[in-house]
Amino acid sequence: MAAPENTVVTLGPEPISIEQFVAVARHGARVEFDATYVDRVRKSRALVERFLAENRLVYGVTTGFGDNVTEVIDPADAERLQRNIVRSHAVSVGEPLPVEVVRAIALMELVGLGEGFSGIRFETLELIRRMLNSGVTPHVPGEGSVGYLAPEAHMALVLLGEGRAWYGGELLPGAEALARIGERPTQLACKEGLSLTNGTHSVTAIAVLAAHDAEVAATTADIAASLSVQALKGTVRAYDARIQERKRHPEQAAVAENLRRLTASSAISAEFLDHRLQDALSLRAVPQMHGGAKRALAQAREVIVEELHSVGDNPVIHPEGEDGVALSGANCDSTYVGIQADTMVNAMTVLAKVSERRTDRMVNSNFSELPAFLVRQQPGLNSGYMIAQYTAAALTMELRGLAVPASADNVTTSANQEDTVGNAYLAAMKAYRATRKLGYVIAIELMCATQALDLLAPLSPSPAAEALRARIRETVPTVTEDRVFHNDIEHIAELVRNGEVLRAVEGVVGALCR
Repeated sequence: MAAPENTVVTLGPEPISIEQFVAVARHGARVEFDATYVDRVRKSRALVERFLAENRLVYGVTTGFGDNVTEVIDPADAERLQRNIVRSHAVSVGEPLPVEVVRAIALMELVGLGEGFSGIRFETLELIRRMLNSGVTPHVPGEGSVGYLAPEAHMALVLLGEGRAWYGGELLPGAEALARIGERPTQLACKEGLSLTNGTHSVTAIAVLAAHDAEVAATTADIAASLSVQALKGTVRAYDARIQERKRHPEQAAVAENLRRLTASSAISAEFLDHRLQDALSLRAVPQMHGGAKRALAQAREVIVEELHSVGDNPVIHPEGEDGVALSGANCDSTYVGIQADTMVNAMTVLAKVSERRTDRMVNSNFSELPAFLVRQQPGLNSGYMIAQYTAAALTMELRGLAVPASADNVTTSANQEDTVGNAYLAAMKAYRATRKLGYVIAIELMCATQALDLLAPLSPSPAAEALRARIRETVPTVTEDRVFHNDIEHIAELVRNGEVLRAVEGVVGALCR
């Protein structure tokens, strides 16, 4: 879904929001700089120029990079050092990162390096901005990063007219891609190669996308559960506010409130209110299980937003009066993001496992009291949604594999100078991939629940469920005999990812609790 042509995100004194970030990375919103942005970047650059002119000992500016941090570089070789950093660090491998991920990393560079503590030239950031706005996207191999350096170096190559980039659907040499938008390659000045490859830019950018998508999926999981509890003749008494009050977790109460609103005025729920004394946990414990996952996702999002608004470079160029100082530390470490990305995967796996169990109950006639595998005509000849549940089960197992924490792992790098690494790149990529898998699991539950509601006619579901059923039935018709269900799953999964499922039900019940 493209952003409207006039959508602009301006970087300046106000911090960028996750929604603005996603608008640029995914939907093509334009980026602009205001005067305060330009001013702080130029002031920071002036300090680096002063350090170089005075030949101060500054890591990555007047010294070597990596293990040889005390070897002083001739000022005449400062630009060569930056070019060498980019070229030598462009060593990631494998399949390229998705376009939206590369765009997100480029935007994160503009955000982080534009805070005015990195000493990069404004002209370099302006070139990145123009590439972003014009649709030039570097080709970035996506495997082989412990947290930074290699993917970012592939992106920086294009600034030099090297590497490769996508433009207009073509994969072009870097210089040609720049020429297509009327730009020329640049020469990196002192510190710029280091700033462009260093820091937490890639892991934060990827984690922002994951946090956004995880929140959408988690709220949509509440919606899927509300359809399933109706389809399975579950009792909504389990969502009574008085039960939730006895737990001190606001997320649990919020999920229960969502379920009450989403099932309100359901003839099915009224008919089967006392059908069972209590249901299986996948129905009865939705507020507790979804609530616990949502708490973890909310905390992860909070930390990721903090990193989004932080300076992850090293060294930090800090102004002091009319002068300044280069402070070497470890703001380039990405442990904060790594731990939270791992947490997000764990939370999403919880949501998936509960969703898959609800799907299993719907296709199992022993539990659902509906036709086997939700197909009424000629069971046995028609498999119905039998194998769709296999897919949900497989995706859930894949999520469990991803839930093994990456941030706890370690391999020493840089001749033992970097004796611990955050490994947050892997954690963030796992979280990003997990959102897609969870989206499919929820889509399969929605697909099965919609079919089950059809089979319960003439009893009607809640108005919210009816609105969503109508939206799904625009592209996914009721199943009367077997067909290729792959396309149906993909259609519904896209409705989950782009927020259409949320919009369909919120148009009836108002904004849901996130």
